[in-house]
Amino acid sequence: MRWKVMGERFRATLRDLLHLREAHGTHRVALRAGVSVLVPLLAVLAAGHPDWSLYAAFGAFTSLYGRNHVHLSRAAMQASAGAALTASVVLGVLVGSLESRAWVAVPTAAAVAAAGAVLAAAQDWHPPGPLFLVFGFGAAASVPHAVSDVPTAAAVAGLSSLFALLVGAVGSVLRRQRSRPARLRHVWTWEPVRYAVAVVLAGGAATAIGIGHPYWAMVAAVVPLSARGVTAQLVRAGHRIVGTLLGLLTSAALLAPGFSPVATVLVVAALQIVTELLVGRNYGLALLFITPMALLMGQLAAARLVGSLLVDRGVETVIGAAIGGAVVLCQPWLRRCDGAPEHPPEPADQV
Repeated sequence: MRWKVMGERFRATLRDLLHLREAHGTHRVALRAGVSVLVPLLAVLAAGHPDWSLYAAFGAFTSLYGRNHVHLSRAAMQASAGAALTASVVLGVLVGSLESRAWVAVPTAAAVAAAGAVLAAAQDWHPPGPLFLVFGFGAAASVPHAVSDVPTAAAVAGLSSLFALLVGAVGSVLRRQRSRPARLRHVWTWEPVRYAVAVVLAGGAATAIGIGHPYWAMVAAVVPLSARGVTAQLVRAGHRIVGTLLGLLTSAALLAPGFSPVATVLVVAALQIVTELLVGRNYGLALLFITPMALLMGQLAAARLVGSLLVDRGVETVIGAAIGGAVVLCQPWLRRCDGAPEHPPEPADQV
C-alpha cells in the first residue's frame, strides 16, 4: 500500500512539473514589480554607487508581497515584509564585516529562516515562507563589509522598500478594488525547525566544499519548503533544479555582451516583469528568467568571472534543492511526531 502511494505521488510530481496553472491579474503584479526594481536601481546608479544596488534590490522585493491583497491589507503585509527584508540585509552586512563571515553566515541564516517562517506563517505572507529573507541576508553576508556600511544599507533598503509600498498603494487606489482581509494561519510546530535544518545542511555543505556562493545553496534548500503539501514541495525542488540548469543558458547569453550598468538595470527590470508573468503559472519556466536576473544583479554590485559564476550557480542549486527535497521526504515522520495532519491544505493562489 505504501509503495502504491509513493508511486502515485511520483506520477503526480512528474505531471505537475510541466503543468501550466491559470494566473489572473499577473500583469498588474508584474508592472508593480518592474517599476519597484527599476527606479531604486537607477537611483543608486545616478548617485554613483552601483555597489548599493544589492540593498536597493532586496528592498524592492517588497513589491512581490500581497499580490492578492489591496488597500490596507496589502500595505500592512508589505510593510511587515519590507521591514523584515531591510533587517535581513542589515544583519547580512554585519555578518559580512566579520573575518570568519562564511561560517558565521550559515547558522545565522538558519536563524533568519526559522524566524522568517514564523513571521510569514503568522501574517499569511504571499509569497509564503522566508525565501527572500534568507536570500537578502545571504547575499549581503557574502560580500565584505564594514560596520560603517550599516546605516547606508538600512537607508537604501528601507527607502527602496518604502517606494515599493507606495507603488502598490497607487495601484490599489486606481483599481478601487475591495480589499481581501488578511488572515492568521496556524504555524506548524516543526516548520521553523525544518527551514533551519535545511539551511544549515545546505549552507554547511556548500561552505565546506568551498564553492563561491554558499547562500545560493541555502536559498535553493528553502524553496521546496515554501510550498504546501509534499507533492507540491517535491515539484518545487524539481523545478528549482531543472529550471536553474536551463536558466544558465539564458544567463550565459545575457551575461556575454557585458552590458553597461544602465543597460543591466533595464534588462533586470524586464526580467522581473517576465518572471512575475510566469511564476504563478510554472515556477520552473519562470526560472529561465529568474536565474539571469539574479546573476545580473550580482554583477551590477560586484562583477565576477562569468564562467565560474555559472558553475557555482548550477552546483549550489543542485546541492541545496536536493537537501531541501530530502527534508521534505522526512516531513511525514515529523508531522506524525507532532500530531499534525500529513497534508495541510495548499492555498490556491500560491506562487
